[in-house]
Parts: sequence; structure tokens; C-alpha cells
Amino acid sequence: MALPTDMALVWGDNASGQLGDGTTTNRHTPVDLLLSAGAQVTAVSAGADHSLALASDGRVLAWGGNSDGQLGDGTTSGGTAPVEVDLPAGIRGRAVSAGGLHSLALTSDGRVLAWGDNSSGQLGDGTRAGRSTPVAVLLPAGARVTAVSAGIDHSLALTSDGRVLAWGNSGFGQLGDGTTASSSTPVAVDLPADTRVTAVSAGGLHSLALTSDGRVLAWGDNASGQLGDSMTTEHLAPVAVHLPAGIQVTAVSAGGFHALALTSDGRVLAWGDNASGQLGDGTSTNRTTPVPVVRLLTDTRVTAIAAGLFHSVAQAVALSST
Repeated sequence: MALPTDMALVWGDNASGQLGDGTTTNRHTPVDLLLSAGAQVTAVSAGADHSLALASDGRVLAWGGNSDGQLGDGTTSGGTAPVEVDLPAGIRGRAVSAGGLHSLALTSDGRVLAWGDNSSGQLGDGTRAGRSTPVAVLLPAGARVTAVSAGIDHSLALTSDGRVLAWGNSGFGQLGDGTTASSSTPVAVDLPADTRVTAVSAGGLHSLALTSDGRVLAWGDNASGQLGDSMTTEHLAPVAVHLPAGIQVTAVSAGGFHALALTSDGRVLAWGDNASGQLGDGTSTNRTTPVPVVRLLTDTRVTAIAAGLFHSVAQAVALSST
């Protein structure tokens, strides 16, 4: 999620210091992230009990739980204020993504670094050894990555030519290569022929991809209908989400067991688990195909979406009255 460079606000559970305000006090309203003087944040990502931020100068900051080295500072000591991730000399971050107990960073030269828990191979370095400092994901020769997404214990990367790579746990097919075999190095997601992907999102046990023509593909666990194909059967390779006729999607976000899509006209669709009302359709009924999120505010247009474990967030702008 992109932020204005002069703003970094945090709120919610803080038992592990994941709010980064120097305390372990839960916050029911937003408070300032405890940044060093002059630091400017351009992007943030929240994991299970840790958080990441990308600074305007390419540094990566981390705070919160660190039991598996997910803060990337060479220790396993948690922190209630941001610490600098120990990136290799001369390397600048371009994007960050916090997973369950691991972290990813995309570098300015198209490489991917990973650190933290690696019990399922989610760091992609060919091992299952945890890392408290970043290691390079073993990308295929010539692959240049443009986006990354960390799930609970699997990871996704989008390449410049529209392919999708995946690594880590695949017990429910969330790597999308047609198997349930976990992998400690990236494997190619088995996309339909002539498909070019423009965005990816890794959820709890499922994955999403947005195609260049506005379709949404999904794969992995489907027990709650989170693949959106009208079924509850897992899929080991991508299937098309059953979007309403004429709908074109511009962004996707995979949550714990649900999914969100932003449409080209600023509406939001949701599907999957709804026990906590995370689909926003006014019910607590699971949905196996996308349903519209009820718009509580008139004259607004949604510009960004984010799906959490059991909740959803949307950023909206007011439409001009003229």
C-alpha cells in the first residue's frame, strides 16, 4: 500500500510491537509510527505479527515479532520501533511484502530478497533454513521481477513478461503448478495459454492473479469459496473467477480465506469466507462467486483495496459534485 511520504499511521493489536510506536499497547485509533528524523515512508506491508516499510531512500524498515528473523536485522529479538533490514551493500528496495513469519523485498534491479521463517521453503533460496538477514531468491535465469507478494507460508512474484513464479507451501495447490508439492525454489504457475498477468496477491492458502484484460485467476484452497469459481473444491492450477458480465478488474487482494477485486468503475467485489462479515455484503454468508460490497458512502469511488485475515479495507475518494 502506497502512502504519502509524510504519513505513517498504525493501529490495532500490538502485543509483539507490530505497530512500531515504541510500545506494546494496543491502539484503537491510529497513532504515528516511530520513525527516525527525516525518514520518509513510501509503502507499508503488515504480516502476522510484524510490519515492513519502504523508505524513500530505498532502505527497508521492519518492526514487531522476530521469532523467525522476519525483521531481517540479523537477530531474533523483536522490536517495538523500526529497525533497518540488513540489505546487501548498495542494494535499494523497490517494494516490500510481509507474510506470515517471513518477508520479501523487490530490489531496484529486479531481484527478490527474502528472510524469516523458511520451514516450507517460502524464502525460495533452495533450503528450508530460516534466515535472519536477507538472502536472494533463486530466480530462473533472465527473470526480472516487477512485483512480489508474501502469503502465510508461500510467496509469489510477477515477472516483467507477465509470468508468475511461486514457492513455499503448496499443500492446497497454492503454488499453481498443478501439484501439491511444496518447493524451496520458484516454480512457474501454470497459466492459461496467451495469458499475461499484471498483478499478484498471495493469501492464506490461495493465490490470485489479475490479467492484462481485466480477468481474475485463482488457485489453491477453496473450502470457503475463495477461488470464486462457484465451487468449494481446491484447484492446483489457475481457474477463472466468475466475474459478473462486462466487469473489468483493476486490482486484487487475497485475504486469509477471502478475496477482493476492485473494478474499473471504482466498485469492490468480494468472495469467500464471510463469517466475520469481511465480504461487506451485509451478511455473514460465505460466497463462492463475487458479490458487490455494499457502498455505505454515496458519491465515492474506491481507489485501493486490501484483504486481511478476517477483515477488509478500501480507500475511497469523493466524486466531484459538478
